[in-house]
Amino acid sequence: MLNYIFRRILYAIPILVGVNLITFTLFFVVNTPDDMARMHLGVKHVTDEAIMKWKLEHGYDKPLLYNPEAEGLAKLTGTIFFEKSIAMFVFDFGHADDGRDIAHEIKSRMLPSLAIALPIFLLGLLAHITFALVMVFFRMTYIDFWGVVMCVALMSISSLFYIIGGQFLVSKLWHLVPISGYGSELDAGRFLLLPIIIGVISSAGANVRWYRTIFLEEMNKEYVRTARAKGLPESIVLFRHVLKNALIPILTGAVVVIPLLFLGSLITESFFGIPGLGSYTIEAINSQDFAVVRAMVFLGSLLYIVGLILTDISYTLVDPRIRLE
Repeated sequence: MLNYIFRRILYAIPILVGVNLITFTLFFVVNTPDDMARMHLGVKHVTDEAIMKWKLEHGYDKPLLYNPEAEGLAKLTGTIFFEKSIAMFVFDFGHADDGRDIAHEIKSRMLPSLAIALPIFLLGLLAHITFALVMVFFRMTYIDFWGVVMCVALMSISSLFYIIGGQFLVSKLWHLVPISGYGSELDAGRFLLLPIIIGVISSAGANVRWYRTIFLEEMNKEYVRTARAKGLPESIVLFRHVLKNALIPILTGAVVVIPLLFLGSLITESFFGIPGLGSYTIEAINSQDFAVVRAMVFLGSLLYIVGLILTDISYTLVDPRIRLE
């Protein structure tokens, strides 16, 4: 087990380097350091001297990927890519272009992101799996039919409709919760209630259909027929045997959500004015702050790799036949 985890950690290093290189290349293909300097300095103050000074202050005065004027290994190390990337592997994200410490911003904004993403994940998982099990229990009936129809309808509607419709109906007409914003400590609950409900409902269509497909596939397997032949009630077969054996694909699907738990939802946080990492990333993209964008992409990639490792380990807990060699 320890050897497996160690190998996966070693595999993660070239993956993170590759992701960082791709992000770096894509960003600077359409946005040069000179363009970044002009945008931050403003039209009235753009001179060659001001641009050079800004690049020198923010560490963009060297070549991007290759330094032909340097000697030896410095041809690669004396570049923007190396100097901006190597520190991230020790979680030194540096400063944003506006001078704020990125690591401090991540720490302060992580709690609001978790406060909205974690309830959506846990409540959604519980509600979606339960609804899918009910549909499978009443399969080939009107409950199953109209459940599928409702799932397709939910999938066909954009998530923006749920957000805008929820804000208009619940906040503006009924005045039950604030339309946007964020509070401190217990007061934050009334700001998070509507985004959490919308998050669970907007993702119900696709998730319930997917869980229903997994459960129906398990229902046709030999162990289910054996359990029925022994006279076990359908509810026991479904909730004790089918659900247990369907945990592996469920755990696999949950990995995709793990980075979002920490990095937040870009759209939800922006629309509801929640000062989380999702809105922080949107602000960085709008202001073309490469330092913040690079840090968030790196952190998201790292969390995804950690999620994959945890998922592989959890496989051994739900299915003893699996061994990590």
